[in-house]
Amino acid sequence: MSVRGAATLGDDRTSLRETGARWARGGLAIGVLGLAAGAGIAGLGPAGWSRFLASYLVSWVYFLSLALGMLFFVLIQHVTRAGWSVAVRRIAEGFAPNVLVPMTLLGAPILLGLDRLYPWTDHAAVAADHMLEAKTAWLNVPFFLARTVCYVLVWSVLAIWFHRKSTEQDATRDSRTTVALETASTAALILFAFTVTFFAFDYLMSLTPRWYSTIFGVYFFSGCVVGSFALMIVAASVVQRAGALRRAITIEHYHDLGKLMFAFTIFWAYIGFSQYMLMWYANLPEETVWYAARQTGSWTAWSLLLLFGHFLLPFFALMSRATKRRKGVLVAGAVWMLAMQWADVWWMVMPEKSPGSIGLSFLDLAIALGIGGLFFAAAARRLGAHALLPEHDPRLPESLGFENT
Repeated sequence: MSVRGAATLGDDRTSLRETGARWARGGLAIGVLGLAAGAGIAGLGPAGWSRFLASYLVSWVYFLSLALGMLFFVLIQHVTRAGWSVAVRRIAEGFAPNVLVPMTLLGAPILLGLDRLYPWTDHAAVAADHMLEAKTAWLNVPFFLARTVCYVLVWSVLAIWFHRKSTEQDATRDSRTTVALETASTAALILFAFTVTFFAFDYLMSLTPRWYSTIFGVYFFSGCVVGSFALMIVAASVVQRAGALRRAITIEHYHDLGKLMFAFTIFWAYIGFSQYMLMWYANLPEETVWYAARQTGSWTAWSLLLLFGHFLLPFFALMSRATKRRKGVLVAGAVWMLAMQWADVWWMVMPEKSPGSIGLSFLDLAIALGIGGLFFAAAARRLGAHALLPEHDPRLPESLGFENT
């Protein structure tokens, strides 16, 4: 680290070893209790396991989307050789490996309950429907499982390798590590783009197997990124409240994270509108069926919630420079956007399982707390095990001295 970087950092704490371990234990307890409560409600209640699996899919996809967004942040910072983000990048590096543990393990109930979630697993229904029968080359259980393994392998290798190389640089102090990460990030982004797109097709779009959209994967990706920037803002604030990185992460970093959250909120709305407008204009039954289910009964109100809550409200709130430079206001907005990302995933999944009715219940809260608790426990353990600042990254001084113009 340069003299300027060292002077800027001062005696700032860069580790949360004990705090991270305590957070991990708390998250683990919440996760186990939440999933146990969800299983109990499903077993004793009238909804049964089909309803449990639908809610489980929502929360599993939601938290996985946050990890994928964090992985994208790591890759895009390396490929652009960004200097401003070095002070906050380790937070994203701590969350990204969640794609392997715990999210891969938590995906087991979905794979075991495919026949309760996806209509294309019903051989009789497929045989009776020419359109579904034409898709069997892609929509069949063995190939679905094989693709899932590919997705997990790609995400896990990328997340773990980038995290490991970054933390190894803390000990080796080798600037060539940064060059290696930058070089690898180009191919990594291509793999990321393909796997996230096809994951969205498989796990979300195929819930309505007769429907299709070529930009559905981009729509899902945009939500992943909005949620990840929101999570980074909240996580950075929590880390600083715990006494770490108080000098390293400044209002300038929050400002840039806010700008990125604002930009991808607009991108999410653009992709969502493009998809809707083209199908509305064509008015073909095989294309409008997906939106018809989301404009029926109480789902109409939920769709309007996304329009106003996921786009219009944050658009006008985040447009101001002052909003993005007031930490408390920005963190509150980030919490709101995390809730809206969950609402968006709910909107993508549940209309097929609960036609005409939103159907929220304590079951959904318990499952969200269960998966979320384990998700944050894994991230907290990882963040507590390593320094929160890559002190020997050659671009760290640039990040510590970063100012918006």
